[in-house]
Amino acid sequence: MATSQQPPALQILVRGSEGFSIWNGPPFIDNQPTPNKLEKVACTSTKFSDDGSKLLVTKSETLSIYECRDFREIKSFEVPNLLAAALSPCGTHLQTFQKSSTPQEKNVVLRKTATGDIVYSQFQKNMTKVTWPAIRFSSDETVACRMATNEIQFFDAKDFSKGVIHRLRVPGVTAIELSRTPGTHIAAFVPESKGVPASVQIFGCGDSQTQLIARRSFFRCSTVQLHWNNGSTGVLIVVQADVDKTNQSYYGESKLNYLTTDGAHEGLVPLRKDGPVHDVQWTQSGSEFAVVYGFMPARATVFDKKCKPLLELGEGPYNTVRWNPKGKLLCIAGFGNLPGDMAFWDVKEKKQLGTTKAECSVTSEWSPDGRYFMTATTAPRLQVDNGIKIFHCNGNIYFKKMFDKLFQADWKPELPDKFGEIDELVKSVESLNIDQKKTQGQGSKLSQASHKTAPSNPPVQKPAAYRPPHAKNAAAIQAELLGEGPKELSKNALRNKKKREKQKEKKAGEGASTVNDV
Repeated sequence: MATSQQPPALQILVRGSEGFSIWNGPPFIDNQPTPNKLEKVACTSTKFSDDGSKLLVTKSETLSIYECRDFREIKSFEVPNLLAAALSPCGTHLQTFQKSSTPQEKNVVLRKTATGDIVYSQFQKNMTKVTWPAIRFSSDETVACRMATNEIQFFDAKDFSKGVIHRLRVPGVTAIELSRTPGTHIAAFVPESKGVPASVQIFGCGDSQTQLIARRSFFRCSTVQLHWNNGSTGVLIVVQADVDKTNQSYYGESKLNYLTTDGAHEGLVPLRKDGPVHDVQWTQSGSEFAVVYGFMPARATVFDKKCKPLLELGEGPYNTVRWNPKGKLLCIAGFGNLPGDMAFWDVKEKKQLGTTKAECSVTSEWSPDGRYFMTATTAPRLQVDNGIKIFHCNGNIYFKKMFDKLFQADWKPELPDKFGEIDELVKSVESLNIDQKKTQGQGSKLSQASHKTAPSNPPVQKPAAYRPPHAKNAAAIQAELLGEGPKELSKNALRNKKKREKQKEKKAGEGASTVNDV
């Protein structure tokens, strides 16, 4: 349903060597972005809160909080020896991790962003990507928790002065993931130990909900990735093993499992091709998910929340999946060490809208309104060809800009409900394509006749496989054995061929004369 209120304008944060700035749009005026009134601000990193209300800006050992309605600085903190910082989903709390010299120094600090008051602090020996942020919040910030040794501790998110209000005993826990919308459940990972298989366990959040709700055990498991859906009814578990005992992959092996909170499903997702799980993502509604999996060329499939396949998206050089915020459109792509192929699909209509390429892309994401798809080539991952590309939802290029050095390009987050549906947009894009074909078809009768005979989408010729110099002769011999002789014959071969043809003609003439004599 379309919203009655005016949808918010799209904005893009762009951070280069001189600092960050905010672009207004798209759509752009005269195909060029207009910068926000905020001038470039020198910084080392920036990060929006999940709801897009606040912006965290890091400047060496200084942290600044900006209000995103007018990008005005509302608070600044001096944090020496800063190693990491993060905003809570609604931007009400700022969490920092500092280098500590003694255990008595509490180096994990939680502050109120509005006042700067410290509401909680603790000592943490080290921090990894799995354990940061130390304090986890649900999307509405009604639930807050942290992982401790052999237990999970819960807090009153509105009053941290109460301390730990509930403890959940989970021996050996090394990773947790709190369901975010709503924060009613928590998943805990316990690795293998002394012959006991690894496991993921689901518990309810609250004093009275300490009973185990669901559990899944795994053999050959080193790490896991936990993906909750919106609605908190199920969690997808990507199980990764460092060693592939079948010796099919140097990078180990991975499996995709699915665990529901109601016990309806517990097991593997039925993938139809062997190989690693490259990427998996839920829709905004939480009722469907898409997976890119298998050895190259990888396969992409859309499943419902009962693990029933809904749509096969084919195979190709893909390792990335991005759902449109409205859940109607989907982009599958191959970034990183792949050539950057992208395919855009209308999942509801089960048809492909278009394909394109974005080589050397480091980041990629849909706009909050679901009408544009942005890719960026950024440093330090790539030091050359830095730039931004914005595509329409059918893959047509809308905007492109190159930079000497680009470190970050992000959409300002907005709730998808603030924007209308994009069904009309898809129809308008299709009508635009039809009009373009009609205009291309108008011209001389000769050109129209040639358009009729020639295919509208001729097949793209695949580049030939690279062959080292020492293998060229072997390739030629193999081609002759397969009956594919060389395209250009040598002089001797051409002379021998002509002799054989003359001999055949002579024999055919002698045969015909004998028949006439008879």
